[in-house]
Amino acid sequence: MNSITIQNFDDDLKNRLQKRAEYSGRSIEEEAKEILRAVLTEKVTNPLNLALAIEGHFAQFGDFKLPMIPREPLREPPNFEELHDSP
Repeated sequence: MNSITIQNFDDDLKNRLQKRAEYSGRSIEEEAKEILRAVLTEKVTNPLNLALAIEGHFAQFGDFKLPMIPREPLREPPNFEELHDSP
C-alpha cells in the first residue's frame, strides 16, 4: 500500500478532520481514507445541457407548466442618422 504526505496542512482543516474522526470512532488516517474513498468512488453524471440541469433541479416539484408571458410588439429602432445630420 502506498502512503502520501500532505505538507502545509491547514490547522483548521486538521482540527475539523480530527473532530470528524473522533465522532466516527476512527483514527485521523482512517477518516481521511474514508473521505477520499467516498469522494473518489461516487459516480458524477454531468448534465448534457443547461435545460436538463434546470429540469433535474426542479424535478422534485412535480410536473407543472409555467404561464405564458404576453409579448409586446417590438419598438422601432432608434434613428441615429438624425443625430448625425444635426449641426
